[in-house]
Amino acid sequence: MKEYKTITKVAGPLVFVEKTDPIGYGDLVRVALPDGTIKNGQVLDTSETLVVVQMFEGTAGIDRNTKVRFLGTTIKLGVSEDLLGRVLNGAGRPIDNGPEVIPEKKMDIIGAAINPYVRASPSDFIQTGISTIDATNTLVRGQKLPIFSGSGLPHNEIALQIARQAKVVGQSEKFVVIFAAMGITHEEAQYFMKDFEETGALQRSVVFLNLADDPAVERLVTPRMALTTAEYLAFEKGMHVLVILTDMTNYCESLREIGAAREEIPGRRGYPGYMYTDLAQIYERAGIINGKKGSITQVPILTMIGDDITHPIPDLTGYITEGQIVLSRELHRRGVYPPIDVLPSLSRLMNMGIGAKKTREDHKQVSDQMYANYAEGRDLRGLVAIVGEESLSEKDKRLLHFAAAFENTFVRQAKSEDRSIFGTLEIGWDLLRAMPEKELTRISPDFKKKYYQKGAVSEEKKEEVKEAKSAASEAKKESKKETKKAEAKPAKRKGKK
Repeated sequence: MKEYKTITKVAGPLVFVEKTDPIGYGDLVRVALPDGTIKNGQVLDTSETLVVVQMFEGTAGIDRNTKVRFLGTTIKLGVSEDLLGRVLNGAGRPIDNGPEVIPEKKMDIIGAAINPYVRASPSDFIQTGISTIDATNTLVRGQKLPIFSGSGLPHNEIALQIARQAKVVGQSEKFVVIFAAMGITHEEAQYFMKDFEETGALQRSVVFLNLADDPAVERLVTPRMALTTAEYLAFEKGMHVLVILTDMTNYCESLREIGAAREEIPGRRGYPGYMYTDLAQIYERAGIINGKKGSITQVPILTMIGDDITHPIPDLTGYITEGQIVLSRELHRRGVYPPIDVLPSLSRLMNMGIGAKKTREDHKQVSDQMYANYAEGRDLRGLVAIVGEESLSEKDKRLLHFAAAFENTFVRQAKSEDRSIFGTLEIGWDLLRAMPEKELTRISPDFKKKYYQKGAVSEEKKEEVKEAKSAASEAKKESKKETKKAEAKPAKRKGKK
């Protein structure tokens, strides 16, 4: 292999090399510094006169005497079932003090979207144990359902809760979680690892950690490493894989940083014009393939800058994915966990994964009725601020109280609480029973007759429902205590004159 000493420019994480032979896009590059240090990079762009190389370990120390060697191969990840239970860095190297992973094969991390012709329609319900997701924004196996959060909201806690509790009900195949964190702090990384180890979730997980002080270029590789591992476990080992990617905003910021170093013409708010394509290459690697037992389900998490849902990152993500779960800052301020706002949230594949033999026959109608009542109750809060509650009709008062009860008993739950779908639906029925039967316009007479009356739940589910209600009550008490402590301020001592 030829070595080149034709570096003409260094800009940020990029090195510009004049070339004489054809170089392939995405090829790995080995850079030897004059002091003998070896650094690695990847071809980012190539033309007849110049090659742009992005460095993985930074560009410090690179000068005109540095030797550049093009290896003629792309980045590959060694994969095997031994990856389960391991913690890797963003570049796919073990950082858990364990032995090196002996790969069964090496796979190109770029991958490809699943051919639409061989895609199977998602139809299996994934139970996360979180009522606002399971009942009103159902996650279906093979779906890509992002969480839209904001700075300071507990999206990390929700991600960990999903990683611990998620399972495909009624399926015998092994269910595993691939957790990829991008641009997180050391404190967050320790929090993630502590939770994974204490709860035992690490045994069925593969964790990729890219820290905030790691190179920005490595951040672009991390989700592709995670998805390559997911494709191997799903389509070659027949497992159901849930991929959690946090935080996609950090990924896009790195994309913008490298675009600026390349002196590209920026798009909206300085992000590259090709960001839509780049995100699609990641999100479209989820799904089910006909004839394969396994599947890949994605839950990307992103923080909306300034809580702006029209920002390019959530905007483009919403176009590509199949819905969104939106976190509410107002609910978070009031101490409600998880602060999921069901009104702007949406799961476009929900109807394909619920109903008889999947969840329960009344699932859709209960969800619709709760959504309608809650939406009306929320609207009435604005009216109450103007005219007062006394001016409302009896029906409006009931809806107003329904909205408060919905947030306190249905939305609110403990961080360790794993509700079954039957327990969740029965909590919903408890809320609906507080309304007159004639006002439940979205529920059929048959379901009213079967479920509206108390004690209509089948015997085998009664104990499960009882536990769910008890846990919901405990979560409510704990949350109230925490809110009171936060609101309590130390009394000021009066000084003597």
